[in-house]
Amino acid sequence: AQGFMEANSTRGGNHTGDDINGIGGQNSDLGDPVYAVANGLVVYAGTPSEGWGKTIILAHRLPDGRTLHSMYAHLDSIEVALQSHIGRGAQIGSVGTAGGRYLAHLHLEMRETDGLSPQAGYSSHPFDRLDPEATIAANRNAADDALNPSTLSVLQLSRRNNAPLPEMDAESALQFQQFLQRNNK
Repeated sequence: AQGFMEANSTRGGNHTGDDINGIGGQNSDLGDPVYAVANGLVVYAGTPSEGWGKTIILAHRLPDGRTLHSMYAHLDSIEVALQSHIGRGAQIGSVGTAGGRYLAHLHLEMRETDGLSPQAGYSSHPFDRLDPEATIAANRNAADDALNPSTLSVLQLSRRNNAPLPEMDAESALQFQQFLQRNNK
């Protein structure tokens, strides 16, 4: 519906993400599922302001060590808990209207950051924001060994298939062990 850094004179700046709307427009996508763009950790799940409405921010680690955040705003529901490990493609929420402020759509942002700040949705400068479509395209189809699997998806897969766990680096293995210990309590 509105692209990254597209000028919006009504809002007084350039749009800092991609607004994704259903094919039928209006509220045709209200309640549709929203999925994680990549494996990640939920670093924010709440309502930072009326304008953002229900919002989720996931942190992702790239193979070169950089941290990216994906932000999903204007949600109708949040289906994940803070500090949860989420697998790519897992449903994290549903498309909403920011409490009736807008027609239903998903506001998706990608940021290269280590900090956490919802900031405004319109700005004269992109700051730490990246073009969501280009960022996702550039990191799509990574080799299986380029990214560590998310703890949650590994657990679900191993339970479902009685499959052996994939190899993980030390940090991921520690997170997986902590996750199992929390679930066994």
